[in-house]
Amino acid sequence: MSFATTPREAAEKVRRTYRRIPGSGFIQRDFGLWMCLDQWVRDGLPRDRSEEELFHYEPVGKWNLSGLGWTEAAFLPEFPETVLRDLGETEIVQDNAGRGVLYFKGRRQGFMPEYVSHPVTDMRSWNEAVKPRLQPDTPERVARCRTEGEAAREARQQGLFICQRVIGGYMYLRSLIGPEALLYTFYDAPELIHDCMRTWLELADAVTALHQQYVPFDEVFFGEDICYNHGPLISPDMMREFLFPYYQELLSRIRGRQPEQREFYIQLDTDGRCESVMDLYIEEIGCNVFSPFEVAAGSDVVAIGRAYPELVLTGGFDKRILAAGPAAIDREVDRIFPVMFARGGYWPTCDHGIPAEVKWQDYLHFRKRCLEFA
Repeated sequence: MSFATTPREAAEKVRRTYRRIPGSGFIQRDFGLWMCLDQWVRDGLPRDRSEEELFHYEPVGKWNLSGLGWTEAAFLPEFPETVLRDLGETEIVQDNAGRGVLYFKGRRQGFMPEYVSHPVTDMRSWNEAVKPRLQPDTPERVARCRTEGEAAREARQQGLFICQRVIGGYMYLRSLIGPEALLYTFYDAPELIHDCMRTWLELADAVTALHQQYVPFDEVFFGEDICYNHGPLISPDMMREFLFPYYQELLSRIRGRQPEQREFYIQLDTDGRCESVMDLYIEEIGCNVFSPFEVAAGSDVVAIGRAYPELVLTGGFDKRILAAGPAAIDREVDRIFPVMFARGGYWPTCDHGIPAEVKWQDYLHFRKRCLEFA
């Protein structure tokens, strides 16, 4: 068993995975425990040891650069969180992305939020309330980028794999306008969409340029969520008109700043069933890493791995099976892991965050099975 004990060893394991070396050993990390950890503690999860010790995680081999948002735009300043309306047991709150969100009073996590409004409704609201928060040259933003760049340079000196995270164009537009209103806006106000995307491009270009003064990139990682359980939320023609030209320009500028034309990986993160858009993202912007392959939407990493041997794949282990107990976990591990271990280029994680209904003892069983392929 090959188990990384230092950040440098973990980073080398990441690189072997990205090079798709068969039999090189799975990375021992997971998608995230944010939805379940509080419940697990209440259920008796020992807290005298770290998550790394409890679940046998390796050190983090990647260093993630931020500054460009993920599920919301990188507003600076953020919108102030304020209660917009008291509804008794619930309340509508303006969140830091300017959206009106229906919450249970006293609870902000553990359930799917319901968004009742979004900050961009027309060109005026965009220009007056939102666009000024996305300017690249504000002193605070520049200072944050430089601080992040210095930390990333130290991480690179330790051998870590450097990843720049970027909110994808669809995710960005959806957070500004809302998923339903956005579909109408593509038709009714395309000039607004293009102005939003030009702002996205100039901010992403400025932030990545500052970061690249300190480190070259090993990966650019787009948080996109452009699919649902039956396929993409917008058409390929919409992607080609409103998203890909801006992606292509950003990636071209990043490449131009890499030393000696050093290449980088391009990852797309999208929930839902993404198989019908994978070829599009490969052809249009060169994506070669995809995640997290939701099984409930019909995704099967074994079949996808066979169809796309050149891709790096992350995820694809059904979170519902984690809740079904050790026997079900063993069946799925035995179906997926030997095949993907022999293939290489696979990172074995849950297909989303671990839900609270998974027992921590069952998750520990899953992690022990993962170690068989370390």
